[in-house]
Amino acid sequence: MAGAVTMAAAPGRTSPEPLRVAVIGGGPGGLYAAALLKRADPDRQVTVWERNAPTDTFGFGVVLSDETLGGIADADPDVYAALRRELVRWDDIHIAHRGHLLTSTGHGFAALGRRRLLELLHARCAELGVRLRFRAEAPPAAELAASHDLVVAADGVHSRTREAHADTFRPTLTTHRCRYIWLAADFALDAFRFEIAETEHGVMQLHAYPYAHPSPDLPQDPGSARAEEPPSPSEFPSAFRSAFPSTRPSGPHTHPGSSTVIVEMREEVWRAAGFDELDEAESAARCAKIFADALHGRALRSNKSAWTAFRTVVNARWSHGNTVLLGDAAHTAHFSIGSGTKLAVEDAVALAAQVDAHPGDLPAALAAYEAERRPVVESTQRAAAASLRWFEELAGQLDRPPRQFAFNLLTRSRRVTHDNLRLRDPAFTSAVETEFGCPPGTPPMFTPFRLGGLTLRNRVVVSPMDMYVAEDGVPGDFHLVHLGARALGGAGLVMTEMVCVSDRGRITPGCTGLWTDAQAEAWARITAFVHAQSPGTAIGVQLGHSGRKGSTRRMWEGIDQPLPEGNWPLVAASPLPYRPGVNQTPHALDRAGLAAVREEFTAAARRAARAGFDLLELHCAHGYLLSGFLSPLTNHRTDAYGGDLAGRLRYPLEVFDAVREAWPADRPMTVRISATDWAEGGTTADDAVEIARAFAAQGADALDVSTGQVVPDERPEFGRSYQTPYADRIRSALGIPVIAVGAISSWDDVNSLLLAGRADLCALARPHLYDPHWTLHAAAEQGYEGPAAPWPAPYRAGSRRPPTGRKDP
Repeated sequence: MAGAVTMAAAPGRTSPEPLRVAVIGGGPGGLYAAALLKRADPDRQVTVWERNAPTDTFGFGVVLSDETLGGIADADPDVYAALRRELVRWDDIHIAHRGHLLTSTGHGFAALGRRRLLELLHARCAELGVRLRFRAEAPPAAELAASHDLVVAADGVHSRTREAHADTFRPTLTTHRCRYIWLAADFALDAFRFEIAETEHGVMQLHAYPYAHPSPDLPQDPGSARAEEPPSPSEFPSAFRSAFPSTRPSGPHTHPGSSTVIVEMREEVWRAAGFDELDEAESAARCAKIFADALHGRALRSNKSAWTAFRTVVNARWSHGNTVLLGDAAHTAHFSIGSGTKLAVEDAVALAAQVDAHPGDLPAALAAYEAERRPVVESTQRAAAASLRWFEELAGQLDRPPRQFAFNLLTRSRRVTHDNLRLRDPAFTSAVETEFGCPPGTPPMFTPFRLGGLTLRNRVVVSPMDMYVAEDGVPGDFHLVHLGARALGGAGLVMTEMVCVSDRGRITPGCTGLWTDAQAEAWARITAFVHAQSPGTAIGVQLGHSGRKGSTRRMWEGIDQPLPEGNWPLVAASPLPYRPGVNQTPHALDRAGLAAVREEFTAAARRAARAGFDLLELHCAHGYLLSGFLSPLTNHRTDAYGGDLAGRLRYPLEVFDAVREAWPADRPMTVRISATDWAEGGTTADDAVEIARAFAAQGADALDVSTGQVVPDERPEFGRSYQTPYADRIRSALGIPVIAVGAISSWDDVNSLLLAGRADLCALARPHLYDPHWTLHAAAEQGYEGPAAPWPAPYRAGSRRPPTGRKDP
């Protein structure tokens, strides 16, 4: 029986033999998993190995969400009842920066001391009959797996189990750029507090929250954190009551409460400030001095506190035979979204539930556990990654107006948005909207924006989308209907697909172009329709050349696959095929070729102007010709057009200058770039800022900030609005208008990005394929009926959302 991964029922039994369970690690996740597994079947033999003493712990307070508490209440009402006695709850977030203290309310937090949580779980495990082995190093997981039916590896971020079986779990560990330290203050803050200190060494930030109740007989700060109403002692089972008495005496007591304080800063700031040379006590004293205002002059204490860099842990698999990872051993998420203990406890609930749901079939139980938890964890890790990067780049956010800075901080992970913050705290959100310039009743997306000599009536852009249905580069009826419908749909700016500057610059035979006058006349038909039938909507053209990614089939026939016949020769910065052995090797452009292609761009720009386009965008992204010059992965030239970034920029800037001269001065010109290649050795976020700076210096009115699609082996970090941090960084560093693009799908996302100052315009692609009238519908759903989203006269009868159900009279 021992070590088997499918449990057989003993003779004469209709259910499997009781499990023998080994838990490695006595943190909250491991202890709670042990308690739940034992609670479900008292006959189970459950043992927890913990290397430390029962009174040892690291850190101070832990934050639990209402969702997590609800799961605990369902899984073990006794533990939940005990938790309720200890929880400190509060609603407010305080953000202190440059002399301003802004408060946002309605958020709902709950916390308690980590030591107290462990004491509670120790008592619960003891009451249930779990064997707790303290000061005991667990045997190797492989050894335990041979003598137990289930091994739960809850051995933390430095998991020995994960390391020992790395070939199966296939972990990826990423160390990040900030150093941080966990400390505590002996008083209860009245809110979750973020504070920024701008020192001579650089920017430092404080994250702090209360976790222990203040004494009722001592003065408290106004609005101090409130205790959860304690349950009646009768809510506890008698054994649990005796094993876990309350630590809050009924008589007077004098402890002022406690708060967790985390101090964080970039590695280079940490070293410049000399923290690398300070011991634990000296670090605590120094941090208390830096953040004396937030701490009201009080000291900070430590508890085996050490400066460390956060590590994100991801595993390709969470189980190996009858061994399963749980909590930080399986995954980590940055502390700025308060998720470590939360995720571990939720893992424990899910694991115990799936083991019970699959009696006698442990492989199915572990597979179901991972299937249930992995999507939740990955979503949390994406949010945590966005939050982590925001704090890593905090120095670039500091010059924002006070309320915009606060809103940007609150929405950094994309878990909090404009719409739900408006529900939580309408007064704060209204103040942010006023600071942004929203007229009363006007969502941010329906405010106008001036781009060069062009005023857009709203901030929505129909992103360029290749249709691949042109004949000889001529846009036809499909393009008229496609672009005309989106113009009628209310967007402020409608962009064409990439319009190619030559027949050899096409991606596929179905690409549109502007290398002939006949093509220009066909485009003029479309721009005339937009201007006549949707007055106030601007239409822009995106000019590009396919470079090494040309001469391929239409997307639905085989994306990036070469044509079965009729291929044309390709040109690029360097003779590097897009996919070796699949795509043809392009010819490296010589000086004559560079001049010829530059003239193709200028000729196309003149035709675009005559065709009546309001805006021109130069396509320098996604691995096409000009993008191929910018990336070190695709530009291996040794002449003046290669080498360092200045050399790689030279040709795209020459093309930009030539097009800018050919394009009317009163019409804006933008540039689309790939702000990262998502590949080692490629364009970085720092490079993207310098690329944007160069185009801005040459007269670009805005940067359209995309990412990737430069090399086929890229590893993009997909997620909601996943490219917007790159736009945000360029906007913050340079002050140039930016267009955000990439997985922006809801009007709430658009409003959030604009109000946070991450973008000036938002480009949406697939949402406009799903709904050509996306912008008008967004206005209707928000109750907006102003000039930024006028319904065409024939459509006005449909300007209200139709009823979706039937109500009885």
